[in-house]
Amino acid sequence: MDAMTAVHLLQLTDTHLVGDPAGGMRDVVTLDTLRASIDLARRRCGGFHQLDAILATGDLVHDDPDGYPWIARELGALGPPVLCLPGNHDDPALMSEVFAEAPFQYCGHRDFRNWRIVMLDSMLPGSAAGRLSETELQRLDAALEDSRYRHALVVLHHHPIPSNSVWLDTVALEEPHRFLDILAKHPRVRGVLWGHVHQAFDGVHRDIQMMATPSTCVQFKPLVVDFELDTRPPGFRLLTLQDDGRIDSQVEWLVPGVR
Repeated sequence: MDAMTAVHLLQLTDTHLVGDPAGGMRDVVTLDTLRASIDLARRRCGGFHQLDAILATGDLVHDDPDGYPWIARELGALGPPVLCLPGNHDDPALMSEVFAEAPFQYCGHRDFRNWRIVMLDSMLPGSAAGRLSETELQRLDAALEDSRYRHALVVLHHHPIPSNSVWLDTVALEEPHRFLDILAKHPRVRGVLWGHVHQAFDGVHRDIQMMATPSTCVQFKPLVVDFELDTRPPGFRLLTLQDDGRIDSQVEWLVPGVR
């Protein structure tokens, strides 16, 4: 880990837990792959005491609210604050109750040294696509107006820029220009981070670092027209937010040598 002025984060996304600990999705036992991801992250970090926060960025359960107690148990025992937001398979109202107390935080924003992390709810009821309500957009704008920090990382579930997979871009963030236009007003924004796409992505949009992170269970094949599963293993992302505004990050896969 770097100097104490940096902010160290672990992103776990699209865990898709269910109430049955032997259940999951697409023949994957998702509690097992989450635990394996946590174990590898602990080794990569040299222990979770090095982390400032864990970001749990949506689709924490797979349409089964009985999966939330497993999230609370597995992530709540790790030590760092756990910042949660909903995905299209989640129940935002229930999440806001289950994750209302420390070490959890549901949406909102959290400040770490010179950085502000803004967590958004992009869940659109009845749809796999996402949308930021007028209330969420106003909250984002207000959080980014605050001058008490130097840099910002904005986190949501749905992708705000094209993934270049035709089917996946039909379930992206709707009206993304409303979101991106707010970011353009605030030069403190250094990065945007999301889940949902079950694949890794690193790019730049208007000088803002754009990052997508693979699921802790199954992956979607990138750059395809129709839905197709990938053969890549579970993954997660480690991020270091530097004091000067740089974001250093890497995706880690459960199978060594996977890129």
